[in-house]
Amino acid sequence: MRTFFLFFGQLFFIPHGVLFLLSSNKEVIVRDLYARTSAKQGVINQCYDLTKALLLSKYFRTLFYFRTQGIFSKILRIFYPKQDSFTIDVQTKIGAGLQLAHPYATILNATSIGENVYVNHLVTLGEKDGKKPIIGNNVQLHAGCIVIGGVTIGDNAIIGAGAVVVKDVPKHGVAVGNPARIIEKNS
Repeated sequence: MRTFFLFFGQLFFIPHGVLFLLSSNKEVIVRDLYARTSAKQGVINQCYDLTKALLLSKYFRTLFYFRTQGIFSKILRIFYPKQDSFTIDVQTKIGAGLQLAHPYATILNATSIGENVYVNHLVTLGEKDGKKPIIGNNVQLHAGCIVIGGVTIGDNAIIGAGAVVVKDVPKHGVAVGNPARIIEKNS
């Protein structure tokens, strides 16, 4: 019975599938869709998984609308709203493979966010004095962390839960605490 309702619900998201097929960011959307699992081959399989993800996750829907900015995307937002508690600044450049782990009350306002970045809930990437953070590739941003100002988070860094980062974190660094301090460097 659940499968029937799931399939029926996905039919309402067919316009999103069309938007996906027409999008210039198709490869990036596919990497976002399969950020935590292995990618399926074939457009039909990808459209099926996409409509399912859009139906079940307003967070993913918010990211999808960010990737497919345009008039058709704005019209779809009226009928299928995004998650209000998850905000992505329109000027932020985000690499492919963004992993969203229920990013409730999360704000992504950075100059750039690299590829394969993990974002948990209550994360804030914010501007201070007109400067925004730069997040590297394969970074993990855990629950309640704050990265503010013109800081750079290096590739493969981990920002611990509740950390407040106001200084640069090197590649492979692990930052914890308030204010954040580097406790180790991963190899």
